[in-house]
Amino acid sequence: MIIDPFDLDAELMRLENRIESLVAAYEQLRDENQVLKSTLDEWMRERVQLSEKSEMAKRRVEAMISRLTSLGYE
Repeated sequence: MIIDPFDLDAELMRLENRIESLVAAYEQLRDENQVLKSTLDEWMRERVQLSEKSEMAKRRVEAMISRLTSLGYE
């Protein structure tokens, strides 16, 4: 069996191009994943802050209701 070196070169070139394409796709997905993780972290921090603000507002409303009730308003 005779192997044509040009076919091997062409096949190696195709494999090299495919590997470069896969590496580029990997790098793009890695970067997108990092952005998504950062965004998720920001949203989680914001969620905690909003939860704290909501709890504070709830306590204030409950305190106002309690004062109004003690004054005779129902």
